[in-house]
Amino acid sequence: MHYNMLGRTGLLVSELSLGTMTFGVSQWGGIGGVDQNGAEQLIRFSLDAGVNLLDTADIYSGGQSEEITGAALRNLGVRRHDVLISTKTFGQASEGQNDRGASRAHILDSLHASLKRLQLDYIDLYQLHGFDPLTPIEESLRALDHLVRQGAVRYIGVSNWAAWQIAQAMGVTERLGLSPLSSLQAYYSLAGREIEHEITPLLSATGLGLVCWSPLAGGMLSGKFDRNFEGDNQARRATTPFPPLDIDRTYDLIDELRSIAAAHGASPAQIALAWLLHRKTVSTVLLGAKRVEQLQDNLGATKIELQQSDLDRLDAVSKLATIYPQWMQQIFDGGRSEQIVSLGQRRRW
Repeated sequence: MHYNMLGRTGLLVSELSLGTMTFGVSQWGGIGGVDQNGAEQLIRFSLDAGVNLLDTADIYSGGQSEEITGAALRNLGVRRHDVLISTKTFGQASEGQNDRGASRAHILDSLHASLKRLQLDYIDLYQLHGFDPLTPIEESLRALDHLVRQGAVRYIGVSNWAAWQIAQAMGVTERLGLSPLSSLQAYYSLAGREIEHEITPLLSATGLGLVCWSPLAGGMLSGKFDRNFEGDNQARRATTPFPPLDIDRTYDLIDELRSIAAAHGASPAQIALAWLLHRKTVSTVLLGAKRVEQLQDNLGATKIELQQSDLDRLDAVSKLATIYPQWMQQIFDGGRSEQIVSLGQRRRW
C-alpha cells in the first residue's frame, strides 16, 4: 500500500480507502445490505492491508452506515489515531425544511449528529456532499471554518461540485482567511472520465486532493458484466444502474480490460483500479464491497504495474472527445505546451 498527501495538506492517505455506503439497509436498493458483523470483517481486513481512511456520509442507509462504522471501530479496538474518518453532509437527513443543504444550521446540526452516530470526538475530513444554490457560499464556508477552529473537524472538502464552484469557494476562503478546502470527492472511472474536461485541470493547478468514488462504475467494470452476459442478478449494477453509462462504449472498454487483465494474470477490476492509481491527480480511491473476497481482489490493484502500452490501450478506448474551449486552445497553443515540458515546468492544464 502506498500513501499520498491529501492535496496540499500534510495528511497521508492510503491510495485505496474503504467506502461504507454498503453498510446497513440502503434506501438505494442493492447498494447496501452489509450488517454489523460483515462490516467489522471488511474494516479489519482493510486496516490490516494498510488502508487508513474510512469514508461514510450522514445519509447512507439513513445514518446506519455511520452507526455501524462507529460501533465497528469500538468493537475492533481500533485506536483513534490509527484511522482517518471522513463523512459528509448535505442530503435530506429528516423531514424538516432545514434538514438538508449547506446552511450553517444544517452543517452544525449534521456534524453533531454524525459525531454521535460514529461515537467520535472529531472528524478527520468533513465534506459538503453537494453544492447548495440556495445558501450563500460564504455562509457554508464560515460554518466549516467554525468547526475546524472548534477542533470538531480537522480538514474540509467538497463532493460532486463543478470546477467553477470549487474555484469560487477557494477564492472566498482566501479572501476571508477561512480554513482552506483540502479535497474534492468525485466520480472518476475508466467508464466515466468527464471530470477531465474541467475538474482535474483545476486540481492540477491548485493542488487540491482527489478522492474517487465508484471507481468500477457501479460494478460495471468488476468483471461480472460483458456484452454477452448481463451479469449476476444480485449484483449492484443489476438492481441500481448508477452511475449512468454509455453502455456500448463501456462494453468496448470491458473487452480491453479483460485482454489486459489476462496478460497480467489479474482481474478486470484490478486493472480498472490500477489505471486510477496511475493518475497524477488522484489522492485515494474508495472501494465499496459487501464481501471480504471482493475487497481482497480490489486491494490487489496495488500490486499491478501497468505498462505504458497498457495505459495507451485503455486511453484509446475510454478517452473523451475534446470539447470547446479545449480544441481551440490546442490550435492556439503554438508549441507552448512542449516548451513547458522542455523547461521542466509543471504543466497546469
